[in-house]
Amino acid sequence: MDNPLLHEGPLPRFDAIRTADVEPAIREVLGENRRQLEALLDSGASGWDGIVAPIERMQHRLARTWSPVGHLNGVLNTDELRAAYNVCLPLLTAYHTEFAQDERLHDAYRRVAETEYDRLRPDQRRLLDNALRDFRLAGVALDPERKQRFKALMERLASAQSKFDENVLDATNAWSRAVTAEAGLAGLPEAVKARARADAQKEGREGWLFMLDAPNYQAVLTHAEDRQLRRDFYAAWVTRASEQGDPRWDNSALMEEILALRHEAAQLVGFGNFAEYSLATKMANDPPEVLEFLRRLARLCKPAALREFAELEAFAGRPLEAWDVAFYAERLKRERLAVSEEELRPYFPLPRVLEGLFAVAERLYGIRIAARAGVAVYHPDVTYYDILDTDGARRGGFFLDLYARPKKRSGAWMDECVGRIALGETSALPVAYMVCNFTPPTSPRPSLLTHYEVLTMFHEFGHGLHHMLTRVDFPSVAGINGVPWDAVELPSQFMENFAWREEVLPLISGHVETGEPLPAEVLRKLQATRSFQAGMQSVRQLEFALFDFRIHAEYSPGRDRGIAETLREVREEVAVVKPPAFNRFPHSFQHVFSGGYAAGYYSYKWAEVLSADAFGAFEESGIFDTGTARRFLHSILERGGSRDAMEAFVEFRGRKPELEPLLRQLGLAA
Repeated sequence: MDNPLLHEGPLPRFDAIRTADVEPAIREVLGENRRQLEALLDSGASGWDGIVAPIERMQHRLARTWSPVGHLNGVLNTDELRAAYNVCLPLLTAYHTEFAQDERLHDAYRRVAETEYDRLRPDQRRLLDNALRDFRLAGVALDPERKQRFKALMERLASAQSKFDENVLDATNAWSRAVTAEAGLAGLPEAVKARARADAQKEGREGWLFMLDAPNYQAVLTHAEDRQLRRDFYAAWVTRASEQGDPRWDNSALMEEILALRHEAAQLVGFGNFAEYSLATKMANDPPEVLEFLRRLARLCKPAALREFAELEAFAGRPLEAWDVAFYAERLKRERLAVSEEELRPYFPLPRVLEGLFAVAERLYGIRIAARAGVAVYHPDVTYYDILDTDGARRGGFFLDLYARPKKRSGAWMDECVGRIALGETSALPVAYMVCNFTPPTSPRPSLLTHYEVLTMFHEFGHGLHHMLTRVDFPSVAGINGVPWDAVELPSQFMENFAWREEVLPLISGHVETGEPLPAEVLRKLQATRSFQAGMQSVRQLEFALFDFRIHAEYSPGRDRGIAETLREVREEVAVVKPPAFNRFPHSFQHVFSGGYAAGYYSYKWAEVLSADAFGAFEESGIFDTGTARRFLHSILERGGSRDAMEAFVEFRGRKPELEPLLRQLGLAA
């Protein structure tokens, strides 16, 4: 039987993929790539067409073979799939390291740069520059013993990061909270209670059963009048995968090991620490620049945050613990602005939000988005959509997976399913995975979103447009590939801005019972919430960013100050809400310990500056101004990683980014 993972059609064959297919497919592609590489190098092939183009095709095939496996491991996790995934991780890591450490291949790329650079297009030059940089970062110039050590470090790091993720998922899935007395549910939204009732019935239990997923956690912390219930949920969430719980899922040792592995790898290839290594592929130049950027923002935001927290405690009439903040903030917002997230839910039924989101993208970029039936999907909740050009030709597509469920990683993300390529006879259109964890619908009502969840949807779709609208033909610099990590959030955070505008809110809102859009008065109140406690929200993100950057920049073997001590110092510097001693948030900080944001979480704030300034161009010319939108499309979205990020921004905006638009947006300009 043919292995469906080796199928080279435009989309994965999710209806046919079995766990048993995973390892054989990966071994076959890795083996074939190695054979092709040896044949290329032995043949004396040279030049762009002889070396670079074939390598792009090889890497594209491997990426599209592995993509469905990695995705399913995150959204439909099983013990069998997890085992197959973990068998393949070291195989892939070894291959990528061997590839990047191959001196003959490095020399072939270097010769292309020396002999053809001036004749190449800008996107081809960018690809070459990135490739030569990545050879250096992988230790191509190291002696054989150090190369082998770097390879071993990368393999162990991949396994440790995967285990970190698994521990978070298992610890999350293992916790639940039963409520038997309806009085304990006071304040909770009806949809949340209905879901908990259904989950209890599925388990054959009386009352209500709450799982520890993001929709339940957010609902309880924001709305539950039972303070003990809030505390229980908070404690469960912030101690996941720590020594506070089941020792099988304790990430404490893994966190230390991950930092040590990253530090040693960075030093092997000539950097002082992993923060310096990380910045080699980012817009920011060096650690002092990042730290000063974060601390400057903290100096601007913390005074407002302190005032906001003092106001909140005065409103509550008592000192507040961490599990009280969201509850009283929601009530203060309701009293001061006469609007609450929960009361807005009926105006944001998910089908209406999707329809409006698509309409915004279509109007901005001259595309059309249409669901396509008959596509093999991996779960009944998933729908496939085509991105169509004005002439009806397909330009890309995406799988949309929006609801929380067991065995699905928490959070929201966009990932690459298929990258764009157009090289000789090899071509493929870009396809994305768009994933959220919203509350599932309860018949007959659709899922109803808070405005915060609407922003999440716009954010991830911004990432998706960056991937799907690319016009770059080379996979390694197409879409989000090759984009500096501190610029990759620009299109996503930029897209969020539209969900606040009076021109857009009528498009994405429609009462679930009457279809009426958000009333003008409510719309104005919602817009006023954008700067509500903006100082507190900003210093929270700055806490995460400073913690991440400092643990990587200051790491040294046998250091006196560990992870917990660094976090304590950061909180003393920037935090206004003091968490309890049992808080272990780093143990589930997947962005940093297992995701792509290590020594890069600052990217959210860095890109927020870019996105606020970029959106300023639309505020100046009109939200749907065709010329401005097409300029953003051509300068940013279509160019992907094929151009220097700062040059691309300047091409669009006409100048370098400024901080003032973000401060205005947050109501902190004064």
